[in-house]
Amino acid sequence: MKAIINESRRSSAKAAQALLPGLESPLRGRPQSAAGELPERVAELVHEIPAQRRLAELVLAPEVVEVIDEFIDEFSRSALLRSHSLEPRHTVLLLGPPGNGKTSLAEALATELSLPLLSIRYDAIVDSYLGETSNRLRRLIDYATDTPCVLFFDEFDAVGKERSDAQETGEIKRVVSSLLVQMDRLPSHTLIVCATNHPELLDRAVWRRFEIKLEINKPGPEQLIKWFHNFEASLPGPAGISAREFADYMQGQSMAAVEGFTLDVRRKLVLSRTKLLPAEAIRLVMRRSNILANTTVSREDGDADRLSNSPSKARKRGTKAQGQKETKVSGQDSV
Repeated sequence: MKAIINESRRSSAKAAQALLPGLESPLRGRPQSAAGELPERVAELVHEIPAQRRLAELVLAPEVVEVIDEFIDEFSRSALLRSHSLEPRHTVLLLGPPGNGKTSLAEALATELSLPLLSIRYDAIVDSYLGETSNRLRRLIDYATDTPCVLFFDEFDAVGKERSDAQETGEIKRVVSSLLVQMDRLPSHTLIVCATNHPELLDRAVWRRFEIKLEINKPGPEQLIKWFHNFEASLPGPAGISAREFADYMQGQSMAAVEGFTLDVRRKLVLSRTKLLPAEAIRLVMRRSNILANTTVSREDGDADRLSNSPSKARKRGTKAQGQKETKVSGQDSV
């Protein structure tokens, strides 16, 4: 009800402002930025991410898609759940290695639910003064209580660390305690989506606050083949390689690397002004990727050789060989 009342007040204020003399033409046709609607006390604590990705554009594991579809349906039909004294789930924890779509999934959730996506700024939230961090978190939660949105905590392990860690400062421990309390009082019409690459660093009490926990791993062969089919359909000509060859070539790579590969191909096609065929652009990108990979491997091998030939390593090898020789001689004497 608070969210509905606040939205009505904002709409009334916009209508009254539009009727003021001399303001009709400047306001007409001007895009309204959601960031401009944020109150000043909250705008400094978050970054607003334009939500444009759709869930259908992402290539995820089938079990992840199943859970997300169920979650979106549950959140969209929250009125039915509330009529039966039930609340929809609204806290999601995304786990997995970097570059595999955790941020993109948060953006897709905001797009599908038509909610603004607000990414938390830790540099603005965490303060060295005692109690100031809790006050800022409270301001943010108060705003999210009245305004439905998606609060996105990227690199969540930065503020959700284990409180028993002796190396952490007292302020971080107070941040975790305050965050847990604030999460408990957040209503279900606002989503909390947290992403982390290091789940082992999270506090034990953090885990039970999340109703949905999803692991987003590197794409498998099926996901790579699906991605390639979508990519090939957007090309102006044949790709020159099969989907299976693309999946074998990209095996073990993150989704960010796969997307970077396809973006490089698109750039070459645009800059060539139709002089390059899609198959030629793909071969050029693959050849450049192989050269970079071989250069990296050879550099690592060279570093290893230099380390193995360093004076300290040589002294260690000499000492080890001398010890082995002395052991052998003493063994012969005992016989």
